[in-house]
Amino acid sequence: MTARRAKILLLAAIALFFTLVVFNNVTDFESNYQFVRHVLSMDSTFAGNRGMWRAIHSPALQLAFYLGVIAWETVNAALGWWGVAVMMRARRANDVEFARAKRVGIAALTSGMLLWFVAFTTVGGEWFLMWQSATWNGQEAAFRMFVSEGVVLVMMLLPETLEG
Repeated sequence: MTARRAKILLLAAIALFFTLVVFNNVTDFESNYQFVRHVLSMDSTFAGNRGMWRAIHSPALQLAFYLGVIAWETVNAALGWWGVAVMMRARRANDVEFARAKRVGIAALTSGMLLWFVAFTTVGGEWFLMWQSATWNGQEAAFRMFVSEGVVLVMMLLPETLEG
């Protein structure tokens, strides 16, 4: 039962994190939008780099990208809380039923990891060369969250028969 509680609590921590991320992006929309705008416009990358043709200067496209990230984060928060609720209901069930109950949480964690790796590390970091910016570089934070969610996902994937 202790391992089940740990899985539920760690998933709740990730869901809380995404809830606060969405809250901050909505209540301080402009600050976070500026981050996205600078990354997409590539205005703080190395001078003369040959990747500048990738820059997006359209405010409408920048806003659409930012709203897409917020939507993805909102889905992650909702999936996380839904996963917590399903696992809480199944916490005293047999191993097979509890393993089934983890599916939503596994989906939430996978979706979150994809957000950090695809949107931030791959698209932001490599396509828009965010790594070149001393000011608008979110790769370290994205890596931290990718690893945090990965650790929780590995724990979540442990078979129920190994729990104490």
